[in-house]
Amino acid sequence: MPSKSPIAEMQQVQLAIELIELGARLQVLETETDLSRAYLSKLYKELRGKSPPKGMLPFSTDWFITWLPNLHASLFINIYHRLHQDHGCERIDAFVRAFRLYQEQVRIDGQDTVLGLTRAWTLMRFFENDLLQLTGCTRCGGQFVVHTYTPVQDYVCGLCRPPSRAGKTLRGTAASSRPSTPSRVVACER
Repeated sequence: MPSKSPIAEMQQVQLAIELIELGARLQVLETETDLSRAYLSKLYKELRGKSPPKGMLPFSTDWFITWLPNLHASLFINIYHRLHQDHGCERIDAFVRAFRLYQEQVRIDGQDTVLGLTRAWTLMRFFENDLLQLTGCTRCGGQFVVHTYTPVQDYVCGLCRPPSRAGKTLRGTAASSRPSTPSRVVACER
């Protein structure tokens, strides 16, 4: 077996540290790095001061379709696609940058983040496996997360047609939660 390059291993450790600081679970770290579970667990304990949480990752596409999660998921995935496809960022680099930009945009709008890093990563994986897709709203033209193969010819988003249960929170949330282009997009090195 060829030995790993020290620089490549260092880059893997840096990625793991960045993901842990953003709130990644052990399963995300194992999937996105080549580091062993034991090493990742030890690194997590050192950075967080506690053992990594146990349990299964969320696995439901339906969560991303509900009203408020859909607005946040749509914002995040639009940023991710812009960085990954339009600016040529590597997949995991685009993911980390998109998650940071999502957090920044939501904070600017005075809202709390709805997507944690693990949910955002799960969303990205759902898109990669064609379980979810983006479709345009026929009223505002924004791109929103929907189930793949959902009939979308007359799709209207949750901002243009909010559910009745949105109630009073809609007035403060709808205007500031509207998915928009982030204030700045950081180009990736090619």
